[in-house]
Amino acid sequence: MIERLVVASNNAGKLREFRRLLSPLSIDVIAQGDLGIVEADEPHCTFVENALAKARHASARARLPALADDSGVCVAALGGAPGIQSARYAGEPRSDSRNNQKLVAALAGVADRRAHYYCVLMLVRHAEDPEPLFAEGRWHGTIIDTPRGDDGFGYDPHFLDPTTGQTGAELPLTRKNELSHRGQAIRALVALLADARRLP
Repeated sequence: MIERLVVASNNAGKLREFRRLLSPLSIDVIAQGDLGIVEADEPHCTFVENALAKARHASARARLPALADDSGVCVAALGGAPGIQSARYAGEPRSDSRNNQKLVAALAGVADRRAHYYCVLMLVRHAEDPEPLFAEGRWHGTIIDTPRGDDGFGYDPHFLDPTTGQTGAELPLTRKNELSHRGQAIRALVALLADARRLP
């Protein structure tokens, strides 16, 4: 039974969501930064490969099971961009504000505003785990020019959910977790963890 795991992220927004969504399993969630673990390189061209690399990196250094996600927003009219570059879309240092400005500018005059958030989660029970647990989720919506809402992070103020008419930054956290790519992926992962046959 996994009682404690390290999350391979230093993103405060992601950590809040992971802790909330994993709380029913009574798993102690630790941020890699709290253990002095630096972020792993993300050299791959897919979300899946990057998530696995981050999970193995954190697990090897913490000597604990590790959970990593790789996620981003994929815009149809931009061929899936920002995609895996979502966090660094406008370059370094990372800035949600500059990323959003660049995205809105890239869509100037474009009628097709379809987009989706994508999240893949990888959980390794140890650094060399040959059977990592894998879960994914997609949240479909559209990109709007004018930001709305004060909550959320990343592209949330510009990501409009069609079922509620609210942006990711306007939605209450509980409702966002029901709809979001990360919420979907976490629920799928929790189902795997609850399956006694898959526990270490």
